[in-house]
Amino acid sequence: MPTRNLFTPALITVLFGLSFSCQPKYKAIALANSTSYKKNESLSKNGLKFWHLKDIEKDSLPGISLERAYTELLKKRKAHPIIVAVLDSEVNIKHKDLKNQIWVNPKEIPENGIDDDSNGYIDDIHGWNYIGTQKNDSVVFSSFSYTEIIKKYDFKYKNLSLKEVSLNEKKQYEIYQSALKKYNKELEKRKSNLNRYIGIQKKYNKSKAILNTYFLKKNYDQKQLDSLLPAIKDEEKKKYISYMKTYLRYDINNETLVERQKVQEKMIKQNLNIKHNGRYLTKDDFNDISDFPYGNNKVDGTNKISHGTKIVSLIASKINHKEVKGIIDTAQIMCLNTSTSGDEFDKDIALAIRYATDNGARVINMSFGKSFSLHPKWVKEAIIYAESKNVLVITSSGNDGEDLDKNYNYPNDALDDGIEYANNFLRVGATTHELDSTLVRSTSNYGKKEVDIFAPGHKINCFNWNDIAIDSGTSLSSAVVSGVAALIFSYYPNLTAAEVKEIIMESGLPIDIMVNKPSKSKEKEKVPFSSLSKSGKIVNAYNALIMADSISRVNKRK
Repeated sequence: MPTRNLFTPALITVLFGLSFSCQPKYKAIALANSTSYKKNESLSKNGLKFWHLKDIEKDSLPGISLERAYTELLKKRKAHPIIVAVLDSEVNIKHKDLKNQIWVNPKEIPENGIDDDSNGYIDDIHGWNYIGTQKNDSVVFSSFSYTEIIKKYDFKYKNLSLKEVSLNEKKQYEIYQSALKKYNKELEKRKSNLNRYIGIQKKYNKSKAILNTYFLKKNYDQKQLDSLLPAIKDEEKKKYISYMKTYLRYDINNETLVERQKVQEKMIKQNLNIKHNGRYLTKDDFNDISDFPYGNNKVDGTNKISHGTKIVSLIASKINHKEVKGIIDTAQIMCLNTSTSGDEFDKDIALAIRYATDNGARVINMSFGKSFSLHPKWVKEAIIYAESKNVLVITSSGNDGEDLDKNYNYPNDALDDGIEYANNFLRVGATTHELDSTLVRSTSNYGKKEVDIFAPGHKINCFNWNDIAIDSGTSLSSAVVSGVAALIFSYYPNLTAAEVKEIIMESGLPIDIMVNKPSKSKEKEKVPFSSLSKSGKIVNAYNALIMADSISRVNKRK
């Protein structure tokens, strides 16, 4: 099913030339190239706080022109109600700056223990926690999909060569071998991390013991250590005092090192344990999509994991907040917990997409990805179901610096044959605020076929569970595009999901410069920015709204 045939180039030109809501003409932001826009060297750290919302013409920053859109295009206009489903980790639904943007199921009576709307979910007031346990918390350490693939096929293919496998099983065998390779690499990494943290802890404790002989209160800062160092003659002591300077700079202490060791140990014992049952707490069979109900309605889970809250804040925080600005603060966020420290299970993803679709979401944000999928057909069928109800599904490209045209990444809208099966799926890569060769974030995945568009995803203010964080990654880029999609739907609800996808891609801002192709190599290859995604562009809310207005009015005349 082709996805790029809604608007011809001639039609796009006409649409951008039309007036905006009968007001004087608003001109779309045009092609940006290395000669027409210069990097803004005078920006302070504070000036970059909301760089992702800025405008390339007015601010010399490759943001999404949201501030300009609100000022010039949306003033005095009223948005229609919009629901955005966020498939992610737990969310702080009581956060003082987010609680009013959390969706409430109008068909459920809170905490009465009854499935009032007869959808199979009891007391699903704000969504559902698919990784929720019977103790009303969440599974934090689950398993990776490649671990489950090894578990599934190990008895069949262990110690076999490709020559010993029948022709109709070769593909299955190759997936198993690929999973085994990934598993061994990850296991070695986690063991190495564990040993490294143990080593750092030993150095930290020795450094502390030495410094306790100089400071009676056992309390010191970097300036005091700088003053002490010249007076120390013993080179060994000097070395350990220098170590402590580094520990202080990065807030490393005994407690943080113990916690980091615990994380690595749990990942080895659970996420990477072939014998571990990743669903022993949810009590369901993840290979049986009909095995339901499971989970619980506590979408705030353990009250510890912040990823979901970060995503929600980028989409729906108050647009006039001083520290964290969302894209559409009139949106209602439906919380659907699917993410743990391991991979998301296809069963959870598929059921969550269907839940979101059945309960009125117009946009579904999925800021996650994985290299292996046990049941891709379930997710495919759910995405097609969402398409039939005009729901747009948006996901992140991932942060491995890989070409997704060559490396599988799930969920996606094209399976083994490479043919796209849906018109309502967008995958997003990450850009930075730099108008130079580092425009594309170095760890962002890319792909001329598999990645649809790029969006800001570098050093962006967002809410942690209770605090403010500056974070980076394609998860944030996906949230930005989800916010823009919700903004379009909220002002133009008559548009289809396929039209909004096409609007986002066609109205994006092309930046005509050479950039570093993301990779793990120190040697950087320069490529055109346009070569790293299908659209070759960065999402732009201003342009998207102009195009949406024109198409919406054309639709009304039909």
